[in-house]
Amino acid sequence: MGCFSSKQIKLTPGYEDPVLLASETSFTVSEVEALYELFKKLSFSIIKDGLIHKEEFQLALFRNSNKKNLFADRIFDLFDVKRNGVIEFGEFVRSLSVFHPKTPESEKTAFAFRLYDLRRTGSIEKVELKEMVLALLSESDLHLSEEIVEVIVDNTFKQADSNGDGKIDEEEWNDFVKRNPAILKNMTLPYLMDITMAFPSFVVCSETSDTDLMI
Repeated sequence: MGCFSSKQIKLTPGYEDPVLLASETSFTVSEVEALYELFKKLSFSIIKDGLIHKEEFQLALFRNSNKKNLFADRIFDLFDVKRNGVIEFGEFVRSLSVFHPKTPESEKTAFAFRLYDLRRTGSIEKVELKEMVLALLSESDLHLSEEIVEVIVDNTFKQADSNGDGKIDEEEWNDFVKRNPAILKNMTLPYLMDITMAFPSFVVCSETSDTDLMI
C-alpha cells in the first residue's frame, strides 16, 4: 500500500501541512495525519463543508447537536482562534494539543484560565466561576444545591484570590493550580497518545518521518 499524500485527496479549507503542525504541537506527524481523518468525520457530520461548526462540535461532545452547554461553547470559542464561527484543521490540531499527555502543565494551566475567563477580561470573577461550575455539573449530569455551589465558589476564591480584590488574575491562578494539581485532571486526554490506532487504514506511512522533526 502507498503512503498518505496530500496530493492524492481533496483537502478541506484551512488544511495545513502535518509536518508543520507536528513541529508546533505535542503530536507526531502520524498523529496529525490521524487527526485529519477525525477532523474530516466531524466537519462533514452536519454541514459537510470541511469546517467544524458549533452544531458539529456539540454533536461530537454530546451526541446531540441541539444541547446547549456553556462548557461546550467555551471550548469551541477557544478552538476557534480566528473567531469566525468555525474551526479549521490547523486550529483543531493546535488547540487539541493542549490536551495531549506530553503537553507541559503550564500550557494546560493557561488554557484552563482562558476557559474560566468568560468575558476575556484577564481575570476570573465569582460570577464566571459559578457559571462554569454549573455548566460542568450539568455536563456531568450532577445536580448540587445552590448553597453547595456557592460554597465551592467561595472556597475557591478564599484559596486563589490572594490579594483579596474579588477576582483571580493569571498569576494567582497559576499559584492556585500548583497547590491543587487535580484541577488539571480533565486537561489531559490519554487516548490522544494512541490516536493513530483509531484509523489504521488511514495512517499507512508518513511523507516525513517523525524523527526528521527532532533537533
